[in-house]
Amino acid sequence: MSKNLNIWIEGTILAALATVLSLVPFNIGPSFSVTVGAPVMMLYCLRRGLVPGFFASFLWGVLHILIGTAYILTPLQGFIEYFIAFGFTGLAGFFTPKVQQAIADQNQKALVWQVTLGTIVGTVGRYFWHTIAGYYFWGAYAPAGWSAWFYSIVMNGVSALATGAFTIMVLAVIAKTNPQLFVPKKSVRGY
Repeated sequence: MSKNLNIWIEGTILAALATVLSLVPFNIGPSFSVTVGAPVMMLYCLRRGLVPGFFASFLWGVLHILIGTAYILTPLQGFIEYFIAFGFTGLAGFFTPKVQQAIADQNQKALVWQVTLGTIVGTVGRYFWHTIAGYYFWGAYAPAGWSAWFYSIVMNGVSALATGAFTIMVLAVIAKTNPQLFVPKKSVRGY
């Protein structure tokens, strides 16, 4: 089996795992939530890089539609929130070389910093698009006196902060206890 095929299979399996974990209820009040599957997807993105990260993150969004957990008002809103927004989680993969260099240098402080930066960028990338969709498609649900922008920024901002903080905490523990999870193994099978 080729090395590239293994990368895509790994991404598909982790997208499915992230989707299943996203079913775990972790709500903050009636309207905010923490995406429990985010640490799995960020780990994959930071392990494999930008292109595989975009692929697996995109698939993560598609799986939400396929299992019926997506909230879709219109086809365009669904496309933005589940194809584009989830796909942009893959931006975390931009930090893969720095994460792997920190591991090679055995620099735990740099590793945690790069994992944190990657998580922030991936989370902001995803929630930027949720915020855009929130303004255009969910703005009508804003409470009286709130503008559609303010409503979208608050709703998505709180969820982004909570998901980002949760993901950083989980990945920081992994970085300190088992940093080799961020590095693909070099073996005969290509993993």
